[in-house]
Formats: sequence, structure tokens, C-alpha cells
Amino acid sequence: MGITAGIMVPHPPLIIPEVGRGEERTIIKTIEAYREAAAFVADSAPDTVVVISPHSTLYGDYFHISPGERASGSFARFGAPTVSLSVDYDEEFVRELEAAAANTGLAAGRLGERNRELDHATLVPLHFLAEACGGIKAKVVRAALSGLSLAEHYRLGMLIKETSERLGRRTAVIASGDLSHRLKEDGPYGFNPSGPLYDERIMAVMGNGDFGELFNFSEGFCDSAGECGHRAFVIMAGCFDGTEVEAKRLSYEGPFGVGYGVCTFHAAGPDEKRRLLAEFEKKERTELAALKEKEDAYVRLARAAVEAYVTGGEKIAVPAGLPEEMLSHRAGAFVSLKKEGRLRGCIGTIAPTAPSVASEIINNAVSAATADPRFDPVEKEELAKLVYSVDILGETEKIDSAAKLDVKRYGVIVTKGGRRGLLLPNLEGVDSVEEQISIAKKKAGIGANDKVQLERFEVVRHH
Repeated sequence: MGITAGIMVPHPPLIIPEVGRGEERTIIKTIEAYREAAAFVADSAPDTVVVISPHSTLYGDYFHISPGERASGSFARFGAPTVSLSVDYDEEFVRELEAAAANTGLAAGRLGERNRELDHATLVPLHFLAEACGGIKAKVVRAALSGLSLAEHYRLGMLIKETSERLGRRTAVIASGDLSHRLKEDGPYGFNPSGPLYDERIMAVMGNGDFGELFNFSEGFCDSAGECGHRAFVIMAGCFDGTEVEAKRLSYEGPFGVGYGVCTFHAAGPDEKRRLLAEFEKKERTELAALKEKEDAYVRLARAAVEAYVTGGEKIAVPAGLPEEMLSHRAGAFVSLKKEGRLRGCIGTIAPTAPSVASEIINNAVSAATADPRFDPVEKEELAKLVYSVDILGETEKIDSAAKLDVKRYGVIVTKGGRRGLLLPNLEGVDSVEEQISIAKKKAGIGANDKVQLERFEVVRHH
């Protein structure tokens, strides 16, 4: 017993005839593939179906697992209130999964439910499964995504597998997720070149069952593509850790500017060579060690400042032996921390506030690790996984037009009244001046359509 089958499916409500009212015929290949995938799950005769939904309760630092005995939902908000579904939750499975997460230190459980109703990313695949089975006979577990790293999503999948095996459940996993939402100018989020690139790449990965490649999709690339389901696919991949997988690509379409992909995955037996998280972590340790060897004096100073403060609670003095320009020069500086490819903290100063660049770096490194309001303070256990970059800012220059910006060369400062926002240049996932200005406005709390004073600056990036 354990994980027997998995499917990757999209969740457009219009695929339901009562919602689409004829428009669903535009994606007939997806509908046919969906029915084949649902029949595949039905044939596996699951006791429990785990649905991984991007539209269930989402937290930045916690995986929410839906609690309770039963849940219902309908397509009322999409104009079809008569199309509804009720399911029984597998309460024992959920309790065991929550306990397993607590034992391993993974932040997952039944806390923080905001809406008991089934979301559309859960309803759409269950609608097809009910059609294939003549009703939902299996019990259901609904798991949400989080803002945690891809590695943590994979770990949740591994715990789902372990729980399934411990309880002796035949379990099928449904990874519900659309692909890019940026395939066309008239799509829901416009066009971005990363959109079709993401869809081509993810369909190759999932269609071949190359789950280890899922870790190699950077956060910036996924954000640019506007994808919906990547982390759901990673959780499902974790459910097959140590398992030989027979993958089959059934369909791909993107007529509305959103990618819809359908694949099936059959568990074909143990395969110790497919311990993918262990492989990823080994590779990551090797790469981090190589990066640390290449750090220059600026980055080494930022690392030393953070490690000393996190482990001992003291801010270091400016050490001896630094390059002269770090001691005699003053400038604004930004220190950024990343962990497993995701931002972990970033604090900086537009103009110098300390006697030297070195002092500026020390101050801002400590602040990035402990005082960025978007993140909890860095813990000792995280230090070995952090990657640092230090941006030294040049002089700012007022400009009268966005045409004088270059997203790769110049950072931008936007000012309206007492509000001021900054964005550094050459950031992954920021591909246009318009995006750069928009993000800087958002950071400052300035309206998207408000006129602002623009300033530009260049940086020297150390990483």
C-alpha cells in the first residue's frame, strides 16, 4: 500500500459545461485528457485521494491541511450554483500527517482555516473523478501550498507518502495547477517571454517524470511566467520519492493565454536512485561551498557580520585587512540574503549613513538578517544555506523620463511627497522598465497611476 498513482491537471472552471456554456469546447483536447486522467485514478482504486490545491488557504511559512469530517463546494461564483460536490475527509490520515510534520520540524497542520468550502482548484479535478467513479468513493485530503522553499514542498510530499504507507492506504495524488498565465497579450496577465518557455520546459519535465529538474526552476523565472501549479507539482513529486515512475503526457493547450497540461504518473516500484531531495541537497551543499570560496571582501564582510550577530548577538567592528576603498569611501549599500533560491532578507541605504562602506555593509547585513519586516529573523540553522550579495550604490541622478532608464543598468527611485521607493537594477524576473517602476511604486505605497519624480543610479554588485 502507499502512493499508487498521481495526475497533473489544470483547474479552469470553464471546463465545466455549466460554466463554460459552449466555450469549454475550445479546450476539447484538455477535456478528453482530463477524462483519461480521472479514469486512470479511478482504476487505481484509491482509499484516499490527496488533492494539492494552489487556491486553498495559503500561508508564507506554513502548509495548511484542511481539517474536519466533510467539506462541500459549488461553482456558484462562476455562475453554476447547481454544480456542487461534497466529500468526506480522511481525518486519520490528516492527523497522522500533521504528527509526522511536527516530528520532522515541517510547518504543516490543521491550523488557520479561513474557508471551509472546497475551492475551484479542488472542485474541478474532483468533478472529473466523480464522473469517472460514479461519485467520490475515496476519502479526501486537501493540502495547500506555502511560501516556503521548493525543498520544503518536496518534504511535504515525502511525508504524504510515509503517512500513506504507515496507514496502509492506497493513495492517489492530484496536483492541481495551471501553467503560465502569460502566454498572450490578451490573456489574464498579458504576455511575458518566460510564459511559453516555462510551459515548454515544465511539460518536458513532467511528461518524462524528470522530477529532479523541478528544483532547477528559479523563483524569478516562475514569477515572470506567472505559473500557478509549480509548487503543487513539487509536492506530488515528493510523494514519489524513492519510486520508479511511469509518466505519460496526455495533452497541452493554451488558447486563452493560460497553459493547461495533463500528465499521469504510475508508481512502478521502489527505486533508491530516485531519492531526489537528497541529491538536490548534496548538489546544493557543493555549490554553496564553491560560491563561498569565490566571495570577495564585500560579501565575506556581510557574511561575517550576519554570522557573528546571529550566533553571538554582537555587531562586529570593522576588521583589519580590508581593501582601502571599503575604508575610505562612503556610499549607500544594499545587502541581500537568499536561501534555496528565495529571498530571505534585503535591507539597504540609498545614501551613506556610516563612516565607511565597510560600516555600511555591517549595519545593513545585520538588518537584512534580523529586521526585514517581510521575514522572520535568520536562525542559526539557516546560516550555512545563505547566499549573499552586496550592491554598492553610485550617485543618484534625477531624470525627466522613464526612457532614460535601463532595467539592466540602472536602479530606480520613485518619489511622491514623503513616499520614496527603490528597486535595484538587473533583478531576476524584472524584465522591463515598466515593471521596475511599478514594483518601486508598490514598495513605497504609491498608486500605480500616480505621477512620480524619477531618479536613477548605477550599482557595483558583489556576489
